[in-house]
Amino acid sequence: MSGREAGRESHEADAASPDSLEVVAGFEHQKLEGWVPQLATPEEIHAALEQAFDYRGDVLITRKDGSKIEGYIFDRRQGKSLADSFARILPKDGSGRVAVAYIDIAALAFTGRDMAAGKSWENWIRQYWEKKAAGETDISLQPEELE
Repeated sequence: MSGREAGRESHEADAASPDSLEVVAGFEHQKLEGWVPQLATPEEIHAALEQAFDYRGDVLITRKDGSKIEGYIFDRRQGKSLADSFARILPKDGSGRVAVAYIDIAALAFTGRDMAAGKSWENWIRQYWEKKAAGETDISLQPEELE
């Protein structure tokens, strides 16, 4: 039997066995709105800014010089040190994009509403079936209004 044939047989056997299928645990959404993380160590700063990047709301960054910037973190660049790492922010006031070095960050607060929290495909489907059960036709599901 060639290697190709051997690989095909094991793959076919795995596909037939539900016990061999890959199962991934579900993702539990953390409630970060209002959280002010401790930023005592470089590891805590990196971890907090990773969570801020995944957050779908605004954050407030207080720099070590006392200036503040509130907005959405749309990108981050992790270097070898805090001086080489940057968070890129779309400010809430609509001014141009801003890059802030991790080393310049004194405090971080999750201030805005997390737009992804509580939103799910299942909620939209539930709304659809409720409308259909109520006899509505030409059903259109619309997202919630932004604040």
